[in-house]
Amino acid sequence: MHRHDLSQIHFPDHHGEEELLDEAPDAEEIRDAIWRADNVVLTTVGVDVGSSTFHLIFSRIHLQRLQQRLSSRFVVVRREVLWRSPIWLTPYRSDDRIDAERLGAYLEQAYREADLRREDVDSGAVILTGEALKRSNARAIADLFAAEAGKFVCASAGHNLEAVLAAHGSGSVARSRATGQVLLNVDVGGGTSKLALVRDGEVLGTAAMEVGGRLVALDGGGRVVRIESPARLVAHELGVPLRLGQPLSEAAGMALVRALAGLLVELIRGDALSPLAQTLLLTPPLPSDLPRPEAILFSGGVAEYIYGREHRDFGDLARPLAEALRAEVAAGRLPAPVAEPGEAIRATVIGASQFTVQLSGNTIAISDPSVLPFRNVPVLYPRLDGCLPFTAETVAEAIRGRLARFDLEEGTGPIALAFSWDGDPFYASLRALADGIAQALPNSIARRLPLVLAFDRDVGRSVGEILKEELGVPGEVISFDGMELREFDYIDVGEVIQPANVVPVVIKSLLFPEVSPELRGELLEV
Repeated sequence: MHRHDLSQIHFPDHHGEEELLDEAPDAEEIRDAIWRADNVVLTTVGVDVGSSTFHLIFSRIHLQRLQQRLSSRFVVVRREVLWRSPIWLTPYRSDDRIDAERLGAYLEQAYREADLRREDVDSGAVILTGEALKRSNARAIADLFAAEAGKFVCASAGHNLEAVLAAHGSGSVARSRATGQVLLNVDVGGGTSKLALVRDGEVLGTAAMEVGGRLVALDGGGRVVRIESPARLVAHELGVPLRLGQPLSEAAGMALVRALAGLLVELIRGDALSPLAQTLLLTPPLPSDLPRPEAILFSGGVAEYIYGREHRDFGDLARPLAEALRAEVAAGRLPAPVAEPGEAIRATVIGASQFTVQLSGNTIAISDPSVLPFRNVPVLYPRLDGCLPFTAETVAEAIRGRLARFDLEEGTGPIALAFSWDGDPFYASLRALADGIAQALPNSIARRLPLVLAFDRDVGRSVGEILKEELGVPGEVISFDGMELREFDYIDVGEVIQPANVVPVVIKSLLFPEVSPELRGELLEV
């Protein structure tokens, strides 16, 4: 890890050890070694490539060993933003592909202005979202930022995952946890709008629609230079002229954004959707049996205009769309009052990834240690606490639900399943869990992808052996315990350490901001 200026961080009081240390001839080296045994400082970067904009954040993360010495877990004790990039427009080429060369130039500019080199960065997260994912060279864009191999976590966020990310990044999840409120986070980006309903820090449901602020792009003279298919569809439905190379009149533009705002409000209200709204749906709407929101928070680029944080015009529909949405708020069309989030345009990937290092317990099952190490495996956390005593069917349903929430197609790549085990390790429960895992991951098992399982209690070996020996899973099974994982974690699993028979696990997490106390009850004035 790279050393940084840590002069503001002080040693804890070790009951007289400092006085003895001061008398030693090599006191400074000893002091440094003691500090480094319990502290890690990382430089990280978070990158967001979206439909309309591209931006990144460099941060410094200070992690400290949890509670007492000899613990294997480090926690974040300080996070400092070193440099935030401007909000750049995502560059497109004339063939409608993302311009990777210009993105690379932006990245080089960011390193220069932040006074950092690539080798200074310890870890990072790259998120591709919205319309950017539809471009034929989206994979090349991710590779551009992932040149540092295992250092970077790269995620292509589908609509459900992007909704969850935005709810975390805006502070809505933290706010709901702090206040106990049911909140609806509405992330209005360049090409899509994503809804996430949260309660007590948990996302209950998500939905997405093709409504955004950059579905139409204009040049300096007001002529249309790009039209996304949803805008063309709505314009055709309205009978509004919308043609490449032609000016967009004020009347036509206002008709278009009012229609888009109205369609989004249909989804927010949970109304029976009009045929046009149904056509623009990207996911099913929020289930009708979910609780009603007590407050609504907007995030994404359009939210900068809704809350009056941005006033410039960038040659698109973002500002007039925000005005149309404010008009819907003023007319009382939304089902709850509007509150202000902690973050808006930077909500999708506020934090860079950071490291937490843990060691597995002794009851581990690794069918073939030669498959280790591996890097950047996404963690899914199926919730089983609400379905006890669980069955194979409820376990499989919980896993499928998490796959859908994170827009992951089962069997396309390795995943790690993390479980919180509560209760005694009776065989019937262990077998039901193993059966449910096998039912939920048929393609992964057929393709012999490694099954990676993590438990917080000492049941890892038992579940791993049932999968391998009783259920005959042909691929490798890596099942370990003593882990504290959460969603949005990615893990690197190292080689087995002998004779202790433990496995080092490096956990890369996305950091999200805590909600600002002064924003918790603030309502939007319209």
